[in-house]
Amino acid sequence: MNEFERAEQTVYEFVKNENLRRHMYAVSEAMRNYARKFGEDEDKWAAVGMLHDFDWEMHPNSEEHPVKGVEILKKRNWSDEILRAILSHADYTGVRRESLMEKTLFAVDELCGFIVACVLVQPDKKLSALKTESVLKKIKKKEFARNVKREDLLKGAEELGIDFQEHVEFVLESLKKISPKLGL
Repeated sequence: MNEFERAEQTVYEFVKNENLRRHMYAVSEAMRNYARKFGEDEDKWAAVGMLHDFDWEMHPNSEEHPVKGVEILKKRNWSDEILRAILSHADYTGVRRESLMEKTLFAVDELCGFIVACVLVQPDKKLSALKTESVLKKIKKKEFARNVKREDLLKGAEELGIDFQEHVEFVLESLKKISPKLGL
């Protein structure tokens, strides 16, 4: 069993909410595609995307998530590299993002959720019909998906050293590849 399959198994063990699973599939796919682009280990990066929020149902607060989840993963012998990446996706843990994998997870996490929100307000709710320009317009509307920190979306692309529009387009195209799995 590769790391991604092991991560998927862990998610199905701990996560019952289908929308949360879909979010983790979305982040995982964006991570896999960036790993391919950067010449990195696709299964490892996809596993990080799958696991980053696996403890959210048990610990839906910043006092415990993702720290408590990482404790569980550590007992299951996940690598320090993966554990550190998961910790670094939340600024409030105090773990600075250093590796390319860590920076990528932060960059794609909130953006994946934002893209899904953009699809859900469309009449046809089809990911295939969503355009990068629509996502960029919605980012400027503060009343839309107001819980998403716009500065985090921008900071993620900046930390990666990628133009923001190019980043949005890359993540959107990544999600389109698995739209049936996302229910979109």
